[in-house]
Amino acid sequence: MQEIVSEIHSWMIAAGEKIKENLNKESLIVETKSGRKDLVTELDKATQDFLIEKIQAFDPEANILGEENGLDRLSDFSGRVFIIDPIDGTMNFVLEKENFCIMIAVYEEGQGRFGFVYNVMKNEFLWGGPEIGVFCNGKKIDPPKDIALEEGLIGLNAPMLMHNRHHEVEMSERALGVRMTGCAGIELIALVLGQRAGYISNLAPWDYAPGGILMETLGLKMANITGEELALDGRELFIGGTPTAFQELLTIANQ
Repeated sequence: MQEIVSEIHSWMIAAGEKIKENLNKESLIVETKSGRKDLVTELDKATQDFLIEKIQAFDPEANILGEENGLDRLSDFSGRVFIIDPIDGTMNFVLEKENFCIMIAVYEEGQGRFGFVYNVMKNEFLWGGPEIGVFCNGKKIDPPKDIALEEGLIGLNAPMLMHNRHHEVEMSERALGVRMTGCAGIELIALVLGQRAGYISNLAPWDYAPGGILMETLGLKMANITGEELALDGRELFIGGTPTAFQELLTIANQ
């Protein structure tokens, strides 16, 4: 257990250093995927390739699900599976040069075992799992308080709030306030550290799996917007939060 945690931690720190070295590269290649707001850079792809190389050297039998380079679907979750988001928050990375994360989840026989979320520019690294607890920069953290919506902030996906298809305006009015960071990793870190009551967005498996393992280890809740277990297959409407806020968000979303 200690070996795999130490290995992944070292890979992600090394990947973060490579990103920092190239952060202000004038010739950085930026492309679009599904639309003009869905960006990918050469560093997204190179970072995923670097992590895959490390994974395959460490465990040649492991399966890999990753955001880039055609690895975004996986039908078999038997054995050990690594789920990679090389740069979560690519638009932030391109335009702000901050507020992005590297993330890895490790599943074994379909169960989340370890999650790693690294806010690169803030040097904030969270990792853990059900067998070891959750750590932030080496310090074990306690579960956050079970606060209600009216006691805390919620993270929201901006288009969801604008279109209000699932009563997101009511959610935001119930909460003390709304935050939109444009990075699932940062929002899930905030949940784990007790800085959010809840989070609602449209996420892919690599967006929620790493932070989700940390959340559930600490007693936080997550599901799709109807309350069903997340499928690790394509994008889903994600709701997460403290037990109380999570249930409030589900109730509002499905009224």
